[in-house]
Amino acid sequence: MLRFPLNLALGLAVTRSLVAAGPCDIYASGETPCVAAHSTTRALYDAYADALYQVKRDSDGTTVDIVPLTAGGAADSSVQDTFCADTTCSISIIYDQSGNGNHLTQAPPGGFDGPAEGGYDNLADATAAPISLNGQKVYGVSIEPGMGYRNNEPVGTATGDDPQGIYAVLDGTNYNDQCCFDYGNAETSSLDTGSGHMETIYFGNCRIWGTGTGDGPWIMADLENGLFSGESADYNDDPSITSRFVTAVVKGQPSEWAIRGGDATTGALSTFYDGARPAGYDPMYKEGAIILGIGGDNSNGAQGTFYEGVMTSGYPSDDTENAVQENIVAAKYAEM
Repeated sequence: MLRFPLNLALGLAVTRSLVAAGPCDIYASGETPCVAAHSTTRALYDAYADALYQVKRDSDGTTVDIVPLTAGGAADSSVQDTFCADTTCSISIIYDQSGNGNHLTQAPPGGFDGPAEGGYDNLADATAAPISLNGQKVYGVSIEPGMGYRNNEPVGTATGDDPQGIYAVLDGTNYNDQCCFDYGNAETSSLDTGSGHMETIYFGNCRIWGTGTGDGPWIMADLENGLFSGESADYNDDPSITSRFVTAVVKGQPSEWAIRGGDATTGALSTFYDGARPAGYDPMYKEGAIILGIGGDNSNGAQGTFYEGVMTSGYPSDDTENAVQENIVAAKYAEM
């Protein structure tokens, strides 16, 4: 039986039910509030009714914001379908639902220059990743090599050795062995400024640094100058992922970090690693920028699909994350 700390249970009572509360309501109840919350599929707060993301029509450059069908609900994809009919569209902004203004936009050039005009990374095709959420058609963010999103002027994200949590719902079948399909905390300069200056979720089967069991893909952490599947810099008992929809979790605090994961459509989260930081990464020197689909220095050779994710202030408890996982499962991610 799943049991919650008293403060979390009281918070969930206020929101009436586990399913009714959004992931960020649950994190707030666990005293680790979201400082950035991104999704093109749904609202991550029960009361959120503002824009989820913006699409840009490639034929004339005009834009439209996509909002939830109802407060706390799935994205109204019919607006996008009408707007993008007979042309192509890109996802130009992924809005931050936390209220901190930590929106994700086209990533600027960094240590690895982007392929688009001016060195910026390319934007994702707005219609490349259709799925179903509780029976409602929605779209994910399908990243191909050369694409990426970033915010180098964040508000409220963890810096230095501050504790933080990150989760993301991803496509477990769309990945490659390149660096780096990341979501989370990175350098504000788009340059590699040294080990420990990042803390992100990585997903893929890159073997340049550490690996897990089998052939991958693995949920790992990009801590800069290394992808880590555990305490050591090489092989660890971090399982290959087989689920179509994946919940991935990375969290860190002074002298400790963890990797957790599970099937986003059923079951509970498992803990793949929880322990000491790798040598050379304690303390951390996080800078707080937010990236999606790229590495901290704009390494943009990876691919993957992102549906939703958040960054928190503070180190979430396993109970809080387990409650978030129940909410994700209740959202009913499915193929179209």
